[in-house]
Amino acid sequence: DAHLESVRDVERQLDAAMDGAGCEAPPLEDRFDPLAGQSYEAVSRLQLELTALAFACDATRVMAMFYSGGTSQQTFPWLRIREQHHQLSHEPDGNREAQRKLTAINAWYAGEVARFAARLASIPEGDGTLLDHTIVFWGNELAKGNAHSRDDMRLLLAGGRAAGIRPGRWLWCDHRPHNDLLVSLGRGMGLDLERFGHADFCTGPIAELGIA
Repeated sequence: DAHLESVRDVERQLDAAMDGAGCEAPPLEDRFDPLAGQSYEAVSRLQLELTALAFACDATRVMAMFYSGGTSQQTFPWLRIREQHHQLSHEPDGNREAQRKLTAINAWYAGEVARFAARLASIPEGDGTLLDHTIVFWGNELAKGNAHSRDDMRLLLAGGRAAGIRPGRWLWCDHRPHNDLLVSLGRGMGLDLERFGHADFCTGPIAELGIA
């Protein structure tokens, strides 16, 4: 019942966005366009809510949320940022205004991840919550946009207690390829993996994570 009511709540949000709250359809310019730049935040939250519901009823075990692309032309008007993300990411380090805006953009993405984790934590499952039985992985294909660097990439994990992950830590992995992290995540989901991707970039699972 709780699951069905949650799904209905998402439907109501979509109905309100698409057709307005009253009996008459709103003017066309007020309709909800999921591909429009200004809809980015609303689409993010609806997609993450649907994902949480799909996990809760075991409709799927894995989800990938791809926010735009590596050359994203997305703007962030709700953050008062009109420049395109990709354009900002190529500004030099000395451009303090660009760095401020990039920090605000990354803080917004972090907030979306936190919102999703909190939603999973609000759903009881087994001996804990849905977050305990889910591994949330947030990453980026580059560590630094203006240099196209892949060194010292910051990657975030949330949840995963049931897989042995102990949260609330910062781990320095000494330049190990991120393929090793993906091997560990696969093992956390019950797969017997020794490598993920190209063999030259695999040295084995990351023992410090605590995943068997």
